Amino acid sequence: MTPVRVLAVASEVYPIVKTGGLADVAGALPLALKAHGVEMRTLMPGYPDVMRMLRGAGEIRCWPDYFGGPGRLLAGSHDGLDLFVLDVPHLYARPGNPYVTAEGVDWPDNGLRFAALSRIAADIGHGLVPAFVPDVVHAHDWQAGLAPAYLHYDNRPRPGTVMTIHNMAYQGKFAPELIGSIGLPWDSLNVHGLEYFGGISFLKAGLQLADRITTVSPTYAQEIQSDEGGMGLGGLLRERADVLSGILNGIDIDVWNPQTDPHIAYRFGAEDLTFRAANKAVLQQQFNLDSSDEAPLLGVISRLSWQKGLDLLLEAIPTILGDGMQLALLGSGDRDLQDRYQAVARANPGRIGVVIGYDEILAHLIQAGSDALIVPSRFEPCGLTQLYALRYGAVPIVSRVGGLEDTIVDIGESNTSDRDATGFKFAPVTVEALTGTLRKANTAFRNKATWRRLQLSGLATDVSWRNRAGDYAVLYRDLVAARRT
Repeated sequence: MTPVRVLAVASEVYPIVKTGGLADVAGALPLALKAHGVEMRTLMPGYPDVMRMLRGAGEIRCWPDYFGGPGRLLAGSHDGLDLFVLDVPHLYARPGNPYVTAEGVDWPDNGLRFAALSRIAADIGHGLVPAFVPDVVHAHDWQAGLAPAYLHYDNRPRPGTVMTIHNMAYQGKFAPELIGSIGLPWDSLNVHGLEYFGGISFLKAGLQLADRITTVSPTYAQEIQSDEGGMGLGGLLRERADVLSGILNGIDIDVWNPQTDPHIAYRFGAEDLTFRAANKAVLQQQFNLDSSDEAPLLGVISRLSWQKGLDLLLEAIPTILGDGMQLALLGSGDRDLQDRYQAVARANPGRIGVVIGYDEILAHLIQAGSDALIVPSRFEPCGLTQLYALRYGAVPIVSRVGGLEDTIVDIGESNTSDRDATGFKFAPVTVEALTGTLRKANTAFRNKATWRRLQLSGLATDVSWRNRAGDYAVLYRDLVAARRT
């Protein structure tokens, strides 16, 4: 097996910095790739949390003026991850969320901040670090989208490039004048480069100029080639369909393991689900819900947004209440949705529980204690929540989109597929379809044998990175071989 060196470029990496699923992938994939002969190092910005956690950091290069202020490139590690960190305090030494201010507004210099990350990625690709010259530079989402662009416009021998889309909704759009500040040529501002409806888009740049494009599920790879799913970039993706593929995400099955999880009240495994009931009781207590074994407890862990379909779930509350179900929701996002969910919880004590925000410990408990987990997204590139649910015996109830379609086998599909049913899927993404499926799940819950089969099938599903990492390894090797011919 020929060793391959890959530089991953990501704006967040679990367990150091996380706002979404991108961080989970960026944190788990490098570790999984080791078994496939791929040495991956990850480049990320030097946010305060990163600088605190970086172990054994050594300075590789320093600059008196890097995109407007002093900067350094460091190498270090954390929790088994080999890291390059771009320490540029005037760009990254800011509290809280990596992308927005405390008021929830994008940092006005985000274009400059993430252009700087991409520029150093390209320099590493060109051999800035002699001890690690990558065969491939793998850029994740718009924040790294200029890495393939810099490598392209440098007009020098370069490594292969891969661009991964985690969510088409976030495209990194900026005014065209930014070109003059980030060291790219003005002739890159054209339809075959960075130009996007009169401005520039970092995501579009990566999709246009990378050698290969991936996204996080096969169904989403098809959906984003449509005008609606592509969100303005469907035509470009149709043109580049020959280099576009969908590789399903996996999860870290050591972190998400009900047999060893320190965050849940009672540990359990597939051989004995008895302690799920004990976790359910603790979850009900945490959310001030009535103590009941017989009431199906529906869990939600989600950003509260239109994309996630959480407005539809609000409209399904009468069905949840009327059919004797309970709801435990953890999430934050749209202010109106937050207010409406809190109002519903106040109006229905003991039946609806809502916690606004995100709490990693509570998220694990919801997976371990809820009977079913609802993911009613209007679009979902892959989704990780439903994979965690399978791992913990919470039966997923999901919409038929993106990775939800690819990872869950509907109770009505098991006779026509070679896989056992693991949950419930609904389409179209409407209140009527959702409420009908909730009622179907409620009926199945009353049949203990049926529900146990769904749980055990989910627990037996391979949701690890084992095979998915192998798909990336094949992609890298194919790309390296193609560039050598």
